[in-house]
Amino acid sequence: MTTQGGGNFSGLPLQEFVLVGFEGGLETQALLFALFLFLYVVTVLGNLTMIVVITLDARLHSPMYFFLKNLSFLDLCYSSVIAPKALTNFFSSTKVITFAGCATQLFFFSLMATTETLLLATMAYDRFMAICCPLHYPVTMCPSTCTRLVLGTYCGGCLNSIVQTSLTFHLPYCRSYHIDHFFCDVPPLLQIACSNKALNELLLFGLCGLIIVSTTLVVLISYSYITVTILKMRSATGRHKVFSTCGSHMTVVSLFYGTIFAMYAQPGAIESMKQGKVVSVFYTLVIPMLNPLIYSLRNKDVREALQRLGQKHTVM
Repeated sequence: MTTQGGGNFSGLPLQEFVLVGFEGGLETQALLFALFLFLYVVTVLGNLTMIVVITLDARLHSPMYFFLKNLSFLDLCYSSVIAPKALTNFFSSTKVITFAGCATQLFFFSLMATTETLLLATMAYDRFMAICCPLHYPVTMCPSTCTRLVLGTYCGGCLNSIVQTSLTFHLPYCRSYHIDHFFCDVPPLLQIACSNKALNELLLFGLCGLIIVSTTLVVLISYSYITVTILKMRSATGRHKVFSTCGSHMTVVSLFYGTIFAMYAQPGAIESMKQGKVVSVFYTLVIPMLNPLIYSLRNKDVREALQRLGQKHTVM
């Protein structure tokens, strides 16, 4: 691909980008490679374990664990969209990604991340129904309803992903083909676009802000009712069990929503890509790694299911 002075293209159709990644020499790249590899391996093992345990243990076949299994699947998928390419680029001299590959990576990353945002709100609604309306819970959250709710989160994620990806890759990229990031994302791509990108920025902040604010409201309203219900409980054991379950979910929600908001839903996010890279590592690798640990360490049912599965494996 030929270029003219200042990094501008000579008018040829764009075929590839370069993922700049992180600065530093060979030792720095080796340390980052080891860190990314560790985070990714733990993420894969942890989330696969959650999926297998919930699938095999009949005692975990309830709406809450159905949603949790889908959360583990999403964490596994969207970290896998990012990590393998990032790992190969640490020791690559070119760090090239094709135009189609970049668009595909952005589409699936946006799909999985948006779906997870919606799923976490759905999980809060599930806890509200289970704790505040226990008599109606088996009917309201029947298997068909749970399936429709999960499919709805995927539809919402797909819609946002189509809008973001199509609008981003319709922009002309003539300033440079170097993406100042370790994966293809909307903010760094908007940085190198050479046309008016006001509509894209408005949609990025508008759509992400709408999704985050609406889902946050669902979570806050659900947990407000849950808190009132818990305080009315006479049993200390019951309160502790509910707090333990809800605490795990609130921890995950706070971590995920906080980093997503810092990256996409505040003015100036597009310009601060050095900070954006660190934040991106947190929500693409660290949080997916922590989620199964949070739910397994704080959840007695999951710990017991892991023990039962381990005992079966030992007997066999």
